[in-house]
Amino acid sequence: MNETTTPWRFATLTSMTLLAALLVGCATPQQSASTEPLALDQAITAATDALSLQTQNLPAFMAKLDKRALVIDPMIDSGSGQQTALTRQIEEKVAARLASNYTQLPVLPFQLANLNRSQYVMTGTTTRLQNQRVGAGRAPFQIDLALTEVKSGLVVAQASSRARDDGLDTTPTPYYRDSPVLVKDKVVNGYIATSQTRPGQPAAKDYFERLATATTINEATVAYNNDKYQESLDLYKSALASPSGEQLRTLNGIYLASWKLGRTQEAEQAFGKVVALGIANSSLGVKLLFNPGTTDFWSDPKVSGPYAIWLRQIAKQTAQAKVCMNIVGHTSRTGGEAYNDKLSASRSAVIRQKLGGEPGAAELLVRTKTSGVGSRENIIGTGTDDAGDSLDRRVEFKIVTC
Repeated sequence: MNETTTPWRFATLTSMTLLAALLVGCATPQQSASTEPLALDQAITAATDALSLQTQNLPAFMAKLDKRALVIDPMIDSGSGQQTALTRQIEEKVAARLASNYTQLPVLPFQLANLNRSQYVMTGTTTRLQNQRVGAGRAPFQIDLALTEVKSGLVVAQASSRARDDGLDTTPTPYYRDSPVLVKDKVVNGYIATSQTRPGQPAAKDYFERLATATTINEATVAYNNDKYQESLDLYKSALASPSGEQLRTLNGIYLASWKLGRTQEAEQAFGKVVALGIANSSLGVKLLFNPGTTDFWSDPKVSGPYAIWLRQIAKQTAQAKVCMNIVGHTSRTGGEAYNDKLSASRSAVIRQKLGGEPGAAELLVRTKTSGVGSRENIIGTGTDDAGDSLDRRVEFKIVTC
């Protein structure tokens, strides 16, 4: 389906202005359901109830249907853009709460056919509040939920709550665990912004205008997570063929599924496109993992096996684009600050030398600089040194002025 002709495109400016005014007038003055960290189940209940109650105060012409179906675009962590065990758990509990207490808001699977007959799309994020950390304990999470009216593209309800991290499972789901890069672009950032948007304001355009493609990407990701790699690859390619399919999630998915199927050449071509898109967006975060305390790549070939492909494509795409970049090393927060600063700088210097040693890429030694920031720019911040915080041990390639 061509997204430029779907019936749920943005309404006319006049209609949006009128609807926005009505929504602002009926929205509750405070969208936060709770500002104190609660147990996870309590926080989910508080946010879901606050969101649902707002829909009961909508203008009469919007509330005329006995049942107003909705779909949930899978929730993500706002720092990493990843789906995690925690975001999946929240999503499932929100859906269960709606089914048991708010039957006028039936939840349908996130598929294109259901999107086209739903009144709302729900988005949701978790955000770790590092500045709310108490003592040596883990910082709590803020849960943000939003309902966007599919026909108009306006956010009609938004609610937030906070959950204590009492050992919550933040392990990424398989697609994100296996991803070589930080899968965060303007579409994902738009999703995050929409989840935090006040009622009466439009959803982020970069996100909302790509909803149809998002349903296919979701189906592809579910297939990947269930080890159905050929089905996943076919769906990612279908998403890529759509008008708004050139997204980091799509290209990354083609790389992952191709690699799992043993199609090395196709995987390398896909990763090259991931790199090119990162260069176009001026930043690319890659999970190049090292043995603890060293500048040697992780010994397990299941982890570091594709690194040669990654480095080859980073060197090739950067050289072709004739850009300059800063290679920034990161570490988890395990270890002292001075040690982490030195280690992260050493690792970025090693990557620079490896890139410059690729065929035809010697000039990169002139056009690249290195730095290390230790653990000061952690995305996850748990310091567990496992799959859950692998993004904190990344190398970032930032495009800079030559």
